[in-house]
Amino acid sequence: MGLTTDLFPLHVLLITGVLFAVGVIAALRNIDWTRLRQKESLQHTALGAAVALGCLWQLRAGLSPGLTIHFFGMTVVTLLVGWGLAVVAGLLALLMVVVAGEEPVSLFALNGLITVIIPALVSHAVMLWERRCNFRNFFAYIFFCAFFGAGLAVAAGGCVMIALLWFTGTYTWAQLVHEYLIYLPLIMLPEGFINGTVTTGFMVFHPERLETLDENRYR
Repeated sequence: MGLTTDLFPLHVLLITGVLFAVGVIAALRNIDWTRLRQKESLQHTALGAAVALGCLWQLRAGLSPGLTIHFFGMTVVTLLVGWGLAVVAGLLALLMVVVAGEEPVSLFALNGLITVIIPALVSHAVMLWERRCNFRNFFAYIFFCAFFGAGLAVAAGGCVMIALLWFTGTYTWAQLVHEYLIYLPLIMLPEGFINGTVTTGFMVFHPERLETLDENRYR
């Protein structure tokens, strides 16, 4: 986030808009709408996650437009409600940020792609990998899906943003390294810690809220 409308040419916005639309359609098709309608706790979790993300994304720091540092929080939401519903919750949170005047509406698709869809997909991919490995210790779910997945998700979103800013000539590579890339590992660690801690709390006190958790595997 922290992007301004003058950072990207029109063709970049159009391409990212198409990718955003494809991601949203895929997310909506991934949602089990019948289960969502029947399970009130899932509805409450998704809406609560949207509000929490909307508040979290108000906290940010950065030196230059587009090089803003903030926590994503998409990994724990993906583990809670699945990647499809996590995308919907993330977009609702992003809408809150836009309404609050923190982000321009013209960059909604670009921000949604970088901050919501890519982190959710990366988190989902890490979760699928952990399932395929068939670990039997519940610490594997916490460490790989939550801690490691969150760090990888924020790194993926950050790298895509850096690539766009570099390829469009908005910033030189030296500027990007000096103002963002050298701080990326420092972002990954607290991102993993926050998502891992929240996931651990749900796993201990409310495991039924974690839609992606198969408790029978870890018994």
